[in-house]
Amino acid sequence: MSLKVLNIRDVAESQLCCGCGVCAYLSPDEIKIKDVTDHGRRPVLANDTVKDERSIEAFKSCPGIELEHHFDPESPGLIKELTNAWGPVYGLWEGYATDEELRFSGSSGGAASALSLFALEGKKFHGVLHTAARSDIPYLNETVMSHNRGELASRTGSRYAPASPCEGLQKIEDAPGPCVFIGKPCDVAGAQRARKLRPSLDKNLGLTIAFCCAGTPSTKGTLEMLKQMGVSDPSKLISIRYRGNGWPGKATAVSRNDDGSEATAQLTYGQSWGGILQKHRQWRCYICIDHTGEFADISVGDPWYGGVPDDAPGRSLILARTERGKQFLADAIEAGYLKAEPAEPWKLRASQTGFLPNRGKVWARLWALRLMGGAVPRYLRMPMARYWWSDLGFKDKINSFMGTIRRIYQKKLNQRAKL
Repeated sequence: MSLKVLNIRDVAESQLCCGCGVCAYLSPDEIKIKDVTDHGRRPVLANDTVKDERSIEAFKSCPGIELEHHFDPESPGLIKELTNAWGPVYGLWEGYATDEELRFSGSSGGAASALSLFALEGKKFHGVLHTAARSDIPYLNETVMSHNRGELASRTGSRYAPASPCEGLQKIEDAPGPCVFIGKPCDVAGAQRARKLRPSLDKNLGLTIAFCCAGTPSTKGTLEMLKQMGVSDPSKLISIRYRGNGWPGKATAVSRNDDGSEATAQLTYGQSWGGILQKHRQWRCYICIDHTGEFADISVGDPWYGGVPDDAPGRSLILARTERGKQFLADAIEAGYLKAEPAEPWKLRASQTGFLPNRGKVWARLWALRLMGGAVPRYLRMPMARYWWSDLGFKDKINSFMGTIRRIYQKKLNQRAKL
C-alpha cells in the first residue's frame, strides 16, 4: 500500500517536498519553513491536523506532488523539436551580461543578473526576489528582495544549499509594482501555481527566471564540503561562494583564524559539486524531471556543450519559455544589458547531456516506488517512458529499477520520515 499524501505534512514526511516554501507563503500562520540538516528546507506545521483553508491552498500549489503543462504544443513560434523533452521553448540564445562585474561574479555569464538589472532600471520594476547567503550564518540561505545594482551585485553566484524563495512571495504580492522572481525550477513552478490563487500576486509577478538545476544538496553537504576545505568550525565562517568569479569558478570559503586573521580555501567545480555536494541531494531531486525551468518565462544555464571551461569569460545559455519572456529578452538585448546571439537547438541537449536519460530513469524510479509502497509525484503532459526506451542502454534500464529499490530500503522511502 502506497503512502497517502493528503496534506503538506504528508508531502514532507513522504519525502516529496522540494523545499520551495510556497506552502509557508500561502499559510503563514500554520506553516513555517525550517532547515533539516540531512534533508533540506522543510515545512513545520503548528497543529496536528490541517483544516485551515489556506493550508488547503498550500497543498494545491505544492510543486512536489504535481507538475502539469498547459501550453499549446501547436502554438506558433515554439521550437517543436524541443517541446516533448524540454517543455515550451520559443527561442534559445547564448550570451552574457554586458556589465563586466555581473558577468564575472555570476555563475556563468551573469544573464539572470543582467535581466534583473534591466527589469529594475529599464522596466522600472519594484524589485527582484531571489536567494542570498545569510549574513549571520553564511552557509545557510535567505530570501531577499534586491532593488538596485549594488544589491544584485553583492548577491550573485549559485547557492548549492537549501533555499525557499517562495516563502517570500508575500513581498511581491505587497509590492507597489511588478517584480522579478528567480529560483530553481521547482520554486518557479510553485510560484506559478500560487499565482492562480492570488490575483494580487499574479498582477505583480512580472517575470519569472529559473536556472538549470541538477538537484539541491542538503546543508549536510555544505558542512561536509567545508570540512574537506579545512573549515572545521562553521561558526568561524565569514563567507562562502559555490561558484562564480570566473566560469565556472571555484568554491571559496573565507573563515576567521583564532588569531583574528582570515584564511581562504578553494575547491574546483569538479571537486566541490562533482566530488561532494551532489552526493547529498535531497531525494525529491532524484525523481524530478524539470531540471531546466520549464514553467518559467526565461530559464538560464551553462553552455557546457564545449566542455567545462577553466575560468573562461562566462557565457549563459538562455531559453525563452513564454512569449513574454521572449519579448523581455529582446528588449534587454536591444537596451544593451545583455549581449546574446541565437543558439541552435542542439546546444541545449549537448549542454545538458544527462537530463534526457534522467527523464527515462525517473519513469523507472516512479514505478519502483509504486511497487514498493512509496509516494510518487504526478507529471502530466511531460513524457518520460519514451526516454527510458530510447536514451538508456540495457544496463541502465535495469539499474534504474534495481537501484531505486535499493534506495527505498536504504532511505526508507516507503515509510514516513519524522522530520
